[in-house]
Amino acid sequence: MTQGQGRLPGVKPTAIVDIGSNSVRLVAYEGVTRSPVPIFNEKAMCGLGRGVTTTGELAAEGVERALASLRRFRKLCEIMGIDDVRPIATAAARDAANGPAFLAAAGEAIGCPIELISGAREAELSALGVISTFHDADGVVGDLGGGSLELIDVKGGRAGSGVSLKLGALALMDASNGSPKAAVKIARQALADAAPLDVLRGRTFYAVGGTWRALAKLHMHQRNYPLEVMHGYEIPARDALDFAALVERVDCEALVAVGVVSQQRRPSLAYGAVALEEIIRRGKPSRVIISIGGVREGLLYDRLDAATRAQDPLLEAARAYNILRSRSPGHGEDMIHWTDAFFASSQLHETAEEKRLRHAACLYGDIGWRTSPDHRAGLAMDLLANTPTMGVDHAGRAYLGMAVAYRHIGMDEDVSPLIRGLATPRLMDRARIMGALQRVAYIISASSPGVLPRIKLTCARGELLLTLPPDLAALAGERLNGRMKQLARLLGRKPALAIK
Repeated sequence: MTQGQGRLPGVKPTAIVDIGSNSVRLVAYEGVTRSPVPIFNEKAMCGLGRGVTTTGELAAEGVERALASLRRFRKLCEIMGIDDVRPIATAAARDAANGPAFLAAAGEAIGCPIELISGAREAELSALGVISTFHDADGVVGDLGGGSLELIDVKGGRAGSGVSLKLGALALMDASNGSPKAAVKIARQALADAAPLDVLRGRTFYAVGGTWRALAKLHMHQRNYPLEVMHGYEIPARDALDFAALVERVDCEALVAVGVVSQQRRPSLAYGAVALEEIIRRGKPSRVIISIGGVREGLLYDRLDAATRAQDPLLEAARAYNILRSRSPGHGEDMIHWTDAFFASSQLHETAEEKRLRHAACLYGDIGWRTSPDHRAGLAMDLLANTPTMGVDHAGRAYLGMAVAYRHIGMDEDVSPLIRGLATPRLMDRARIMGALQRVAYIISASSPGVLPRIKLTCARGELLLTLPPDLAALAGERLNGRMKQLARLLGRKPALAIK
């Protein structure tokens, strides 16, 4: 397959086929990198595990759907030129009496052996998926599938000991004979001795799995949330508890915005809500955060060497965009060092998180250059607020979008007040400063590398001083003066220019 110019050079694509209790999914990734990007994603709702809890066997109809999907996925991988294909199976195939026969047929359908992962391994991979997609993840991961629920502690880049419980959405539905009220008692008993919940109090619960994502999507649309991206969506524990109780109590078809959830997923919503409510009551977390990083992302992260694992996923994603979309990738790296020097002189205190966000903004700064100047701010705002980049929370997304938008339109226009409201006033102030810094840098350098290292911008003794070498003195002029005044106004300094 001919590789498009929008793909990173020298990276070989890979694919994971995830055979779950509720769905069978193919996700093809650009490569095994610190910030992997899906290039193809398809899901088939097969209901493979429906009835396993009561009958002990995989449903015949679900088996046929799954095998047909796997044959399609095999052909798709051939078309995409992907020979690195890793198929895995989880709870339904583990628990069913006819699981071995299904796995043999599934291997023939996809063209390679299926790896049946244990409950403990599934918990570990879910933890690695969260570790790989969040910056400094600290809390308990819960991965709710159709047949099982995995719980595991994460902290300091490490996964603790996990447990696997037969509390998946389909399993709960079957065990309770379709009664959410009966499912509450089942879930409460099963979670009573779940050790990872003993260390959850006051920490973060990372919710993984399609049913919980569907619940969060419903919650998001009910409150008219300004972003569409699910990863990192945060719900205070008290709010999540109330919302889960609502979903359990009423017919889901009566819920506001239920149209955003697929018909196939709706029957499992109440059982996902039961599991979430009981986890919150038992573990008492401070908040629930949705993660799209789970077993599949954990499998990719598990293949990385230690040095690559140590990389920052946000900055690696930003570097990829810088390579693929900017005029001169070296200029983005120059911006990092140039703004480092400026902040060192300015005495503006930065937290570690603010610094990494600033570095990402430097790398994202030129991603909209191919579009019309009138649309660059909006394009950057939309892309950075909603791109599936990992390692950044929604406040950080708002900062990045604003910082790059202000780089294009200046400080005097109001940009997306709803998205701006996701971040603190301090972070928005830093976004405005970053936008103004980029406006100065780009008007001096014309996005060309090697210029900024020769120019100093310092902030001291009430003065914002730009120092140009003699051979670049001609860059001074009305437009540069105007942008220096904008930045100086934000900093409460007087602009000045020196040639030496």
